[in-house]
Amino acid sequence: MELKVVQIEKPEAVNFIFGQTHFIKTVEDIHEALVGAVPGIQFGLAFCESSGARLIRWAGTDDEMVALAQKNATAIGAGHTFIIFLKNAFPINVLKQVQNVPEVVTVFAATANPAQVIVAETELGRGVLGVIDGGTPLGIEAEEGIAWRKSFLRQIGYKIS
Repeated sequence: MELKVVQIEKPEAVNFIFGQTHFIKTVEDIHEALVGAVPGIQFGLAFCESSGARLIRWAGTDDEMVALAQKNATAIGAGHTFIIFLKNAFPINVLKQVQNVPEVVTVFAATANPAQVIVAETELGRGVLGVIDGGTPLGIEAEEGIAWRKSFLRQIGYKIS
């Protein structure tokens, strides 16, 4: 077995969702879930088919995001994984809809942070061991940090009071 670290390549502010699924139908079902969740959403989706033609299947509404999804799916190359890049939406806007797609097995990450996928490769293929999402904590949140967090969430409209 060989371990590989695959860097997710993307612009700094772009969010992505990375997960595993179990069926080719996933591409169309995730596409439908995303466009149904956020009107006008711009995204790219790529799925690594692990049997049959073993192609990277794809869909999306934005050429730049589709190209990012295809590039990163190719680099990861692990069977039945999918990656979605979001342009004018955030994971919080679509994550439950993606998780509710019947074929979706798990979501490894949903973030805009720098990220790496840890991949194991054997004679059969590649599998995902996990994801490194951003940096390690630098300390424990203090009262000032709590106040900032609460204020920020209300400022951007995710909390009311």
